[in-house]
Amino acid sequence: MLAALITLSLQTPTCPLPGYKLAWHDEFNYEGAPDPKSWDYEVGFVRNQEKQFYTKDRLENAMVHKGNLILTARSDGFQGHEVTSGSIHTHKKYDFKYGYVEVRAKIPTGKGTWPAIWMLGSNIDKVGWPLCGEIDIMENVGWDAKRVHFNVHCKGTNKGDHIEMEKPWEDFHVYGLEWTKDKLQFYFDNKPVLEFKKEGDSAEKWPFDAPQYLILNLAIGGNWGGQQGIDQTIFPSKYEVDYVRVFQK
Repeated sequence: MLAALITLSLQTPTCPLPGYKLAWHDEFNYEGAPDPKSWDYEVGFVRNQEKQFYTKDRLENAMVHKGNLILTARSDGFQGHEVTSGSIHTHKKYDFKYGYVEVRAKIPTGKGTWPAIWMLGSNIDKVGWPLCGEIDIMENVGWDAKRVHFNVHCKGTNKGDHIEMEKPWEDFHVYGLEWTKDKLQFYFDNKPVLEFKKEGDSAEKWPFDAPQYLILNLAIGGNWGGQQGIDQTIFPSKYEVDYVRVFQK
């Protein structure tokens, strides 16, 4: 029985869509900091007038423990910053073009929380945002916690949709994206929720024919997450990720 369990644990993850094979993944089956071969950190006050200061190499804000990545927002005054949190990404570590992305995660909740799973064009340093293109595989804001959002941003178009469920923060859910040469298809627990079709060949309308990289972050406040303030009782706020997988044909 033990040998059978070990063999099962070593099986290669499979894609819920046909025709795809595993290309890259992190199952977070280790302890300590996120694997530096795969992940780097955002540092500081980065965007959207958010409250948190993102830290680097600080386990209190980003650590792997018992099979999960845990991003934690804290009101701890670290280095003089009222709120700290974690944001990790694969920029200059791993990027890809086309495929199926799958992330199993458990989001936090409470006024002020803003967890996300998203992607940006690897050419952002050259062309800037939004010309690089942004794909939001999951966003949720704690003041409107029953809605899980899926969005696409580029210079010519901003489109999105959401689903509503009673308590999306109570359990782990699977967030997916199939990215092909002519569409972006979003999934929630393996069910399609939003389709964004290619609207033109220009970089302004369809920048999604170039590699993108992955981002996992827990923001606090900001121009969307903080629209109804920040509940100070949410801290520490934990965002857990079981795995991140990329499949390609």
